[in-house]
Amino acid sequence: MGEISELLNCRMCPRECGVNRYLQTGFCRMGSELKINTWQKHFGEEPFVSGTQGSGTIFFSGCNLSCLFCQNYLISQLGHGKEYSIAQTADIMLQLQNEGVHNINLVTPTHFSLQLREALLLARKQGLTIPVVWNTNSYENVEMLKRLEGLVDIFLADFKYGTNTAASKYSQADNYFDIAAAAVNEMLRQVGHIKLDDDDIARKGLAVRLLVLPEDANSTEFILQWLAENIGNDLYISLMSQYYPTWQAAKYPETARSLNTEEYEAAVELVEKYNFENCLIQELSPSADWTPDFTI
Repeated sequence: MGEISELLNCRMCPRECGVNRYLQTGFCRMGSELKINTWQKHFGEEPFVSGTQGSGTIFFSGCNLSCLFCQNYLISQLGHGKEYSIAQTADIMLQLQNEGVHNINLVTPTHFSLQLREALLLARKQGLTIPVVWNTNSYENVEMLKRLEGLVDIFLADFKYGTNTAASKYSQADNYFDIAAAAVNEMLRQVGHIKLDDDDIARKGLAVRLLVLPEDANSTEFILQWLAENIGNDLYISLMSQYYPTWQAAKYPETARSLNTEEYEAAVELVEKYNFENCLIQELSPSADWTPDFTI
């Protein structure tokens, strides 16, 4: 594959670092080559993604956020992984398809959007037919998302913060809410709401994940109210309860402990208040059991 000219002055994500990814790295700490930690049949995603045969997850190293409580910090912050070419990445997608997974699930893909666009085009040309999931933190440039149109079938989008103040404090992203709001609107425009097949597996659509933080540190009600008013009550929401302190979470007292039952139940009540019809409620499970082993 040839050189991707835009990597010479990378403005792929909202950081717009402007670095030459062939010679140096920006905020995401990644160069021009796709860096992957692991790929596997994964059963820890939402039921409409994992199904009975698993989701074909590809976990990318690096990230354009710096969440101090990141449960995948070994790869997102410390960069554990190996470099793969665009052609090799397309081969991984086809290999996972051959293993019978329901979809190809690209986890933390944003800072590799241009490379993954090429890999998806190549994989489609070589026989990839199952849905593609863009598993994102929603810190996305709308113009870059537009260039993925037709290649991504399902957006599985975190909506991390209801205020830019919290996003700046915990993830070094002082414009997160505004960026994520625009990105989620674009995702909805491209794929609509979740559409299930006869086996209740998603074939297309947008779902939003909301990780409930201790002491409502990310303003859950503000997020849910915005989603209800701007995206609609048909939205599939995954209300996630598995927060536990890891990486640098001890930096602040509110993030230095696990979520408790009362806090999660309060979030469930808010989902009901805003009349969301499709919400996945979890049991309280603050542990690392569902986090893959990212050590290489």
